[in-house]
Amino acid sequence: MEYFHAFWTGGLICALVQILLDKTKLMPGRVMVLLVCSGALLSAVGIYQPFVEFAGAGASVPLLGFGNVLWKGTREAIDSQGFLGLFTGGFKACAVGVSAALIFSYLASLIFKPKMKG
Repeated sequence: MEYFHAFWTGGLICALVQILLDKTKLMPGRVMVLLVCSGALLSAVGIYQPFVEFAGAGASVPLLGFGNVLWKGTREAIDSQGFLGLFTGGFKACAVGVSAALIFSYLASLIFKPKMKG
């Protein structure tokens, strides 16, 4: 049942974002920023974590989940380090995911060459 909840929740998030992209003039980069900020805001008010516990990877993998991770890391760092945690918490919390994305995208760029027009 966990897989089912993750699948339909992630699919619903993706479908809603696709509708947002199709029906508005928002550029994809702005929609991505909107999703990350929305995830952080929903986490700040306590709504997103119960959603993650229900949907698992369906809620934690999309960009909303990235905002959730940033918020949790920032909140924990502020609790332990005070004001300085405001600047370090988000980076520490998402460092593994961002590093993996950079490393794997670099490896993919070595393997797959773009076709040049000309």
